[in-house]
Amino acid sequence: MSTTELDYWIVLFFALGAVSLYYARLQPFPEFGNRFGWLSIAIGLIFLISRNAPRETAIIAPTVTAAVFGGLAVMYGVRHMVVTQQDVLVAPFGGILLCVGTVSLMAESWGDMNSTYQLISFVTASVVVMLEIYLSFRGLVVGVQGITWSKSGLRQVSRGLLKGPRGAISHFERSWDMNDQWLNAMSHAALTLIHKHLHNQSAEKEHLAQLEAIGGWGAVDNAWIETIESGLAKLKTPMRVEEE
Repeated sequence: MSTTELDYWIVLFFALGAVSLYYARLQPFPEFGNRFGWLSIAIGLIFLISRNAPRETAIIAPTVTAAVFGGLAVMYGVRHMVVTQQDVLVAPFGGILLCVGTVSLMAESWGDMNSTYQLISFVTASVVVMLEIYLSFRGLVVGVQGITWSKSGLRQVSRGLLKGPRGAISHFERSWDMNDQWLNAMSHAALTLIHKHLHNQSAEKEHLAQLEAIGGWGAVDNAWIETIESGLAKLKTPMRVEEE
């Protein structure tokens, strides 16, 4: 592989890693995007080191690496996008590597294929591209769902992180869903209890009024209320406001 071609792959790995690390900070669960970002940068560093090695890097090495790493990232990301609903970055970013790697592999051997294999390769590439379009729409356009912010808000309460851009209050304030009033009730209940814990009476009354407008405390599962109260009770001081 020529140095110029390898440089393109290095730039791709570094760029995806950097963008993933940046956007991970804006996610309720940043650890997933951070892992993908650092792994992508690490792979880019390996190829950067190999760029100056005595032996030239095999022409297929970065292509296969991108396809395999991207495929694994897609499977990992789809699980957390659909099942756990904790991440929307890894799947579409991994899909970019899967697309580029897969299409590059097929393009390199296109001239040696007969018409049947060319047709199969074209169909496969089309499916991979359509998959990436779906993942990009589902993850980057639709974005994080309200239930995900609610889950992360609960985690921040258990950590004692209440205020600030990474605090529980900020997370619960993003966990609204016009189609699921039960989720709104859970968020207002959590915010009412947190502001009560912080002795912020005006905010407490505001969220309590919002809660009563959609059913009151009866609309919230007792287990949710007990979990929030238990997390707040474990804090050393009611005014702890650390940020992540």
